[in-house]
Amino acid sequence: MQLGTRWNTGDEPSARLPAAVVHAVREVEAMLGADTTGRWTLTWLERVPVLDHDSGWSVRYDPAADAVRILSPDDDPVALDSDTDE
Repeated sequence: MQLGTRWNTGDEPSARLPAAVVHAVREVEAMLGADTTGRWTLTWLERVPVLDHDSGWSVRYDPAADAVRILSPDDDPVALDSDTDE
């Protein structure tokens, strides 16, 4: 595991993150609404980004599928807006 970086909610994520991960971060921040407190922690596990927010939300990335999974503070998976039928 390699420590990446930390940044405040609403700030620009690391430029090294895949677009799908950045999109997921924005989705979580939208779910947080007006609560802009807290920070993101980025770590790298076997060169794959793992993101955790102080509020308990997490973003996991699958590089083979270029897909993300958002987990709520209760570890329940949450669908991205783009994953739902409109």
